[in-house]
Amino acid sequence: MITAYVYQDRKLTINELHIQDIVPPGTLWLDLFKPSDSEREWLSHYSVEEVPDEDDINEIEASARFYQNNDGLHINSLFPQRVGQDVRGVNVSFNLRKDFLLTIREEDVGLIRLLRNYLRLGRLEVTTPQALFLELFNLKVDYLSDLIEDVYSVVDGVSEQVFENDELDDVFKLITLQEDSNGKIRLSLLDTQRSLRYMQRYYRGQLTDDNLKDLREMLLDIESLMPHSQFIFDKLNFLLDAAMGFSGLQQNKIIKIFSVAAVIFLPPTVIASAYGMNFTNMPELDWRFGYPMAILMMVASAAGTYLFFKRKGWL
Repeated sequence: MITAYVYQDRKLTINELHIQDIVPPGTLWLDLFKPSDSEREWLSHYSVEEVPDEDDINEIEASARFYQNNDGLHINSLFPQRVGQDVRGVNVSFNLRKDFLLTIREEDVGLIRLLRNYLRLGRLEVTTPQALFLELFNLKVDYLSDLIEDVYSVVDGVSEQVFENDELDDVFKLITLQEDSNGKIRLSLLDTQRSLRYMQRYYRGQLTDDNLKDLREMLLDIESLMPHSQFIFDKLNFLLDAAMGFSGLQQNKIIKIFSVAAVIFLPPTVIASAYGMNFTNMPELDWRFGYPMAILMMVASAAGTYLFFKRKGWL
């Protein structure tokens, strides 16, 4: 799907294009969502270089994610996407050209929908593709900050559940999930930082003073968010160690009970085994009080062992 955002006479219009259409004059943003082969072929008529495909967008090498060519500045950036309790990363290809911003993506991105709504409702007024690009990244940094706050809120709640026996399974699941989410958030922060620094270093000639100011402020915001992300990692590791230690402690208590029970019943077992041999020359076999005596000896030996353990403080 091809969507053109046209800005003319201080008004923004959103047009869906087909392969037989041309890029309207005044296009500020051209967005390709899940482009087909024919749509990529259509875009190639407006490009000097080869149009990046899905594999190119998902490359991790810096030389493939940030570069310039005859079509302008290319940045492939990782955007966070909340899916239930999980956080996913979605790569989006940006091409800052002289006249418009080109985006190519294979998945829906909530922040792009949000930017589209802001533009439609007039909550953002941007007149250049560079300003539009920076506005989207500003939304991205704000969203990453909100995600960090969400993760911290969940982690803070997990702290109160670590020492609850009935909730240990849920605690381990929550810790694992939040650790994964925080890792993806941190990865997105680092990717955003690299993108903006590359832009600041190699594209500053095409940016206005206001653009550069916004860019510097976003970099400062990212640097302030990094320690929060690291703090969450440290707290998650502490909670995981505490939960595992508490789980091990509870298991040791159970094993201790079985061990003590085995020792307590060992003397009665020896007595019962001795009088269960039924040898001919065992005088107690014909004794009237032999059976009560054996029972009494077993009870006394078990009670004596228990009291000995209790006195030593082992119970």
